[in-house]
Amino acid sequence: MKCGVLLKRRCLVMVIGSLLISAGAYGQSTTSNIYGQVTAEKGLSVVIHSDTGLTREIGIDSAGRYNAAQLPVGTYTVTLMRNGTALQTHEHVVLNVGVGVNVSFTQPVDAKELSGVSVSANSTPPIDVSSVDSRTVITAQQLAALPLPRTAEAAALLAPGAVGDSGGFVSTTGVPLVSFGGSSVQENAYYINGFNTTDPYLGQGGITLPYGSIDQEEVYTGGYSAQYGRSDGGVLNMIGKSGTNEWHFGGQMLYEPEGLRSSQDNTYYANGLPPSPVAGNLFDPNSKNNHWTSVYDAYVGGPIIKDKLFFFVSTEMSDVGGQTVGSVANGQGSSATAPGTAENYKTRLPKWYAKINWNITDKNLLELTGASSKEEGLGSIYNYDYNKLQETTFKGYANDTKSGGDLLSAKFTSYITDNLTFTALYGKMKTFNYSTPVDYNPDATYISGATYQNPSLNNGVPNNGIQTVSSLYNPYYRTSNLRVSLSYVLGDHTITAGIDNLTSGAYDQGNNTSGPGYGWNYGYTPDPTVALIPALGVGALANYPNGASGYYVSKNMFIGGANLVTKQRAEYIEDQWQVSDRWLVSLGLRDDGFNNTNAAGQSYMAQTKPQWAPRLGFSWDVNGDGSFKVYGNAGRYYLGAPLAPGGPANGYTSTQQYFTYSGIAGDGTPTGLTQVSGPVSADNAFGQTPDPRTVTVQKLKAEDQDEFILGFTKTAGSSWIYGAKLTRRILRHDIDDYCDIQTVINKAASLGITDVNNASCYYINPGQANTFAVEDPTGAFHNVTLTNAEMGFPAMVRKYYGLEGFLEHPFDGHWYGKIDYVFSRSYGNNEGMGETDIMALAATQNTYWDFPQLMQYGIGPQGEDHTHQLKAYGYYQLTPEWQVSANLSLVSGGPKYCLGLYGPNQTDPVGYGSLYQWCGGQPSPPGAAGRLPWMKQVDVGVRYRPAFAAHKLGFSLDVVNLFNGQVPLNEYPEYNTGTVPAAPNPLYGTAMLLQTPRYVRFGVTYDY
Repeated sequence: MKCGVLLKRRCLVMVIGSLLISAGAYGQSTTSNIYGQVTAEKGLSVVIHSDTGLTREIGIDSAGRYNAAQLPVGTYTVTLMRNGTALQTHEHVVLNVGVGVNVSFTQPVDAKELSGVSVSANSTPPIDVSSVDSRTVITAQQLAALPLPRTAEAAALLAPGAVGDSGGFVSTTGVPLVSFGGSSVQENAYYINGFNTTDPYLGQGGITLPYGSIDQEEVYTGGYSAQYGRSDGGVLNMIGKSGTNEWHFGGQMLYEPEGLRSSQDNTYYANGLPPSPVAGNLFDPNSKNNHWTSVYDAYVGGPIIKDKLFFFVSTEMSDVGGQTVGSVANGQGSSATAPGTAENYKTRLPKWYAKINWNITDKNLLELTGASSKEEGLGSIYNYDYNKLQETTFKGYANDTKSGGDLLSAKFTSYITDNLTFTALYGKMKTFNYSTPVDYNPDATYISGATYQNPSLNNGVPNNGIQTVSSLYNPYYRTSNLRVSLSYVLGDHTITAGIDNLTSGAYDQGNNTSGPGYGWNYGYTPDPTVALIPALGVGALANYPNGASGYYVSKNMFIGGANLVTKQRAEYIEDQWQVSDRWLVSLGLRDDGFNNTNAAGQSYMAQTKPQWAPRLGFSWDVNGDGSFKVYGNAGRYYLGAPLAPGGPANGYTSTQQYFTYSGIAGDGTPTGLTQVSGPVSADNAFGQTPDPRTVTVQKLKAEDQDEFILGFTKTAGSSWIYGAKLTRRILRHDIDDYCDIQTVINKAASLGITDVNNASCYYINPGQANTFAVEDPTGAFHNVTLTNAEMGFPAMVRKYYGLEGFLEHPFDGHWYGKIDYVFSRSYGNNEGMGETDIMALAATQNTYWDFPQLMQYGIGPQGEDHTHQLKAYGYYQLTPEWQVSANLSLVSGGPKYCLGLYGPNQTDPVGYGSLYQWCGGQPSPPGAAGRLPWMKQVDVGVRYRPAFAAHKLGFSLDVVNLFNGQVPLNEYPEYNTGTVPAAPNPLYGTAMLLQTPRYVRFGVTYDY
């Protein structure tokens, strides 16, 4: 079939359609394969039988090879047969997700003499030479043995190159997120049993399984096949447990007592004091935060019909209670509690998981999965005395919150022939992020910046008012995921083709300022004779009554949000080519398409023309026995925009109006106001609904990244494996918002076009030329192109390299251990979707590329840059009853930032305050202020399963962060208060995120 250039995408669809009729696909990310070599002889076959009753008989090719693909994970018995008679058997072959197992029978025996010989599974080669990617698979056994926090993300940190996020970002259910290979945490993908559970709004984590229900967790760190995309960070793929022919049930109780949890270190103003200090230089009394955690879970699984129908059901309930004290200033610090208050809270985290497996026949399988993960919170808020460090009077109730979601999915697998396999998966997910006020007072106004109130008007005591709710929102989201594929084995080739479609929608996701629809934010400038924010037309305070003191207040308003939809489509084709007994080559091609629409169903961001993502990989079995593997791959990965950046496509309001004042009322609001300015907005966001053409530049390219990997894995004797790997990642295109509208207007004018657009910001591809749609007075649109130089920007750069070396001792019945070291660098002027220095998620919240002045001197080590990472973990079975374990993590600190006013004269040319890459009038690229300290952590655990209970009853003790390290993981970067003239910001250099202190966890488990 020949294809013209303009018809390439249609041609690929036609090719795939043909294969869907006549050929097949190679697995989804819930399966793997058993393969091997047999001395070529007529009448031989291999029978594979699982602990769930699945039986497949695989033929041997002319070269003596066999490959059973698309097998569900589990435990298998593999038998070499001759004309129906068993010759040799490998028992207890454990198949991990995505990791092929070589089960070879290299010395066929005479059936008359040695019929039914049994061979230990441990004799199979330990290195998978059938894969070309980079992944870490953590099994249920390892999860139960290691002293880890009980989250999928904590387990993912065992993977090389994975680090805790420096921005303090958490999932929708409050779990700290992970950065892979220098990428933003928003660039990861989450899966449960093959279904994509990634948060559709911000890409902020995803739905995960109850910890005890994870059978295997597969962490991709690079090089995955053309079947998968939509990630240029990492992939967390969780495979849930399934029922088998044996009945299993049990439960667990865990408790983390408040009394054995070390107190978090307090943080203090590091750069002076605000006008109204609350309690000396105390900023956040973290030592008064406390909480306890209890976890209860139970499970049951077994056969409904032996060898045919199985089920597994589990539930988990975590309760967290305690007190958290807010920082003395609004909106900063590690605590989300309002300033001047403390909250007594109770949080519940219910999870459940259910799985049904139906072997309709040995050739047709059906899997049904249901899962749910939520966080529900409530609390009471009290005023807080920071001098006495204790609660005072009741202030109100905290919002009732509920986040997370539920999913249902079905997967069908049909082994049509030995060479032809069909799979289809479809599922739906509903997620939400509710925050419902309790006893909410709609007339009360939210107060921020109270430490900057005029001390002569508040008796030197900041007045935070009575409103505890800063904004109102109750969004929910729906996601559907369809995957269809076929795999066809044709001689040495395994050809795969399929589709991978994902649709997500955000509904009622508006976010409005609470109370009367606005809040008050107090501020101070040391020189009121200078214009406060000249770029926005905000003049000198001294020109207005009560302005000579330098104290002012702004009336802040935000109104935004409406329905949004994103559709992500992909087609792929791949060939796993066994070139010879020792060489495997993987050739793949994927085409990703994205289309985002606003509330009116109009497309505001689309990349629907072919976006080819080639993938090439190889695996060389150097010695031909699986003891030495050299591998490599190269590929391109596209990532569609989540729903959150679509807010401006529906229009939003984000304004500030400045006043002087002569008094402060009892509720904290200003009195005696004199207007200094009308409503102003640095991004021209005054609520106008834009034409979709004025939201996004023409021919916008999707975010994409190229990746190159070369490595080896080798055995050292019969007990050790070691290896090394080099990874290189280069971000080719990114999407971000550009708000320098005047530059677009000026360029249009130079072309004789009068621009009447009332745009706030455009989405662009930063670091290159962009073409803008400009509307003239007649309503006609014109294309106006600005080169990167005309936009005033440097080239966009994000480059990562990592060199890894590891040594591993597979579990031999006594002990398991692995040590891993990564030397890496993440360098550039763009972190992608997130921005760790100001702790911002999504392109609409960061400052990258908004104006050229913000990007000057912006190149350097990125926030997720950690030069050295050393990890070691393992466990030792001292006796059949006693097991000890440990986990070590040593990670060098990321770069420090110093963001100040612009240029040597410390001005504010675009109204962004202290967010330029200048510090005290000197250029200040990332890392110029130095490095954060190393994060060092040791976790230890002990397990006891007494013989008198047949080892079914277990007791555990874990100590996480044994030596109680509490280094800062991020520090406040703003050197100035944000107004002209320059004034020191007391918060600069103050720790915003600290390492979690030591805590102890007790557990009791029963497994039958």
